[in-house]
Amino acid sequence: MDIVNWKGIMESLLFASGDEGLSVKELAKIMDIDEWKVREILEDLRKDYEEDPNRGIALIEVAGSFKLATKKENAVYLKRMVETPSSTSLSQAALETLTIIAYKQPITRAEIEEIRGVKTERPLQTLLAKGLIQEVGRKEGAGRPILYGTTEEFLDYFGLKDLKELPPLPDEGDVAPDEEDLFALRFEED
Repeated sequence: MDIVNWKGIMESLLFASGDEGLSVKELAKIMDIDEWKVREILEDLRKDYEEDPNRGIALIEVAGSFKLATKKENAVYLKRMVETPSSTSLSQAALETLTIIAYKQPITRAEIEEIRGVKTERPLQTLLAKGLIQEVGRKEGAGRPILYGTTEEFLDYFGLKDLKELPPLPDEGDVAPDEEDLFALRFEED
């Protein structure tokens, strides 16, 4: 019989699910195991995180979904990280997310993820923390998701008077090799 590292698999799934988390039912389906086994593994993981003072994460349950979160006792350091001005450039993921928001605003996280094909929680957090984007409202419909748009800081940072000065988007498949990316150029200068 093969020994399966169920805790490692579950930890990976919870990490990848981000802020949304996963329910017992979803975990059971993905892992192809019984719900009672999922609950047992979740409890083992919770204990591992709780009992080891060297671990910086915890397993929490919110509205029936389980997710990984930072331990409360580390909040002061996380706050410092967010509040510390950073001269580091934006990641490729943040630049892609910012570009989508700039051209498609107002736009929801789900719409951004559909365009990028990957999750965008972290890039959105980075852009919000740097003041380049902001919440501009809520979309009508199920769940009323947050709509994101760029800020005046975005315009100022890129030296734009308004969004009409953004370079035109190339036609699909029509990108000239010598064309310079406005966003990448600005962040390479720092």
